[in-house]
Amino acid sequence: MARPITLATGQFGDLGLEELCVLAKKMGYEGLELACHAHFDVTKALNDAGYIPWLKETLAKHQLECYALSAHLTGQCVGDIWDSRLDNFAPPALAGQPEAIRGWAVEEMKNTARAAQKMGVKVVTCFTGSPIWSFWYAYPQTTEQMVEDGYQKIYDLWTPIFDVFDECGVKFALEVHPTEIAYDYYSTKRLLEKFGYRETLGLNYDPSHLVWQGVNELIFLRDFADRIYHVHMKDVKITRDERAGVLGSHLMFGDTRRGWNFVSVGHGDVDFDGIIRELNQMGYSGPLSVEWEDSGMEREFGATESCAYVRGINFSASQTAFDSALKTK
Repeated sequence: MARPITLATGQFGDLGLEELCVLAKKMGYEGLELACHAHFDVTKALNDAGYIPWLKETLAKHQLECYALSAHLTGQCVGDIWDSRLDNFAPPALAGQPEAIRGWAVEEMKNTARAAQKMGVKVVTCFTGSPIWSFWYAYPQTTEQMVEDGYQKIYDLWTPIFDVFDECGVKFALEVHPTEIAYDYYSTKRLLEKFGYRETLGLNYDPSHLVWQGVNELIFLRDFADRIYHVHMKDVKITRDERAGVLGSHLMFGDTRRGWNFVSVGHGDVDFDGIIRELNQMGYSGPLSVEWEDSGMEREFGATESCAYVRGINFSASQTAFDSALKTK
């Protein structure tokens, strides 16, 4: 099973597409997960007849493919409660206008599905935002109705968006992640149930966000196997001592005093061998997309090493039982 190894481009937003393609090929990647805030312009894709042909020509020139688009920043603006940080994710003219930002994000997500269809891409990886993330600790006192209202809000906001995804034949792959409506095992299960296990809604599996929370990344993968539409290869290193807890202590990523940090693939505590075995068992043949986020390592070195690491464990399932040769005639 030759799963393509791709690079999520959001962390390379300071590079133009041409420059990034040269670098990605040099580092060993076979494709790109194009970030809509950096390397895929939804508006141009829908309105400029030459844009998508140019994109495809640029990728092909460097022997790269695009298997997914990433619209994480737009999706966050759909379901979140506004604060000034969201101004960084929306057009500057909308800064400080919560409902205008949400309205833009809803339409932009619909257009992202349409643009993906034009590009010939079948999966959009994304966030949803959450109107109840601040309730995660349930203090001040939080009622079950308040939580249910939050899930209903996400249902109401995203159902019309998913309708367009269906019309376009594009899947939505939610990255289970803190600050999202689905951030661990049970919140994911609840969200899927809320949408009636609608086929449009699946998962962009990223184990790094599960491991630091104490969620078993293999059980999660096994139980939601039919919902895995895309896979991020990202690692996390747990470094807790008697000072550092899992909540981060308001220390910036990369600070070695933190209880955990995202690290380059293979440098942390994610069981990637187990993940590949689970992916083989479920028959997943889609891309393994390296989302490189290591504040303690030089970027090109880390992304190159990550690509080589993933290639080294990207094995297929055996077609024969290991003891089949022991049988006598």
